Amino acid sequence: MLTVRAVAADSPAARGLLDEYFAMRAAGFPGGAYRTTYPDPAAFVPPAGVFVIAEDDAGAARGCGGIRRIPDGPSGLRYEVKHLFMQPSARGLGGGRILLTALEAKAREFGAADLVLDTHHSLDAAAGLYASSGFAAILPYNDNANATRWYGKPLT
Repeated sequence: MLTVRAVAADSPAARGLLDEYFAMRAAGFPGGAYRTTYPDPAAFVPPAGVFVIAEDDAGAARGCGGIRRIPDGPSGLRYEVKHLFMQPSARGLGGGRILLTALEAKAREFGAADLVLDTHHSLDAAAGLYASSGFAAILPYNDNANATRWYGKPLT
């Protein structure tokens, strides 16, 4: 079973997972042009945002993700999902959904009208998770060079 808890985005546990995530994305990114950008820890401090890790029963960090406030959208207050990641050995156990559900709950707690995210078309499992969690394709809201798809979900 996985437990989700908030941590600083630059904590050792978060940093270790982000190092692993960025290395995997860079190694498998089409064209080899993945741009690594570590999160600004200040953007993930409530109520501006939150960063969480998923830990297994032994207390090992197995996944992470965060939300941060971005400029308001057409419906009002908007938060963005960032760096949703589960270690390969922990995939297929529902951890991604557990993390995404926890982040959505925090966005609602912070008063978000919408939750958005960007991703790359090569991440099929992620696209399936987002679609089954109620996210729908939207127009690009940023110029992230790593992204080819943008999704949103109304929370109000």
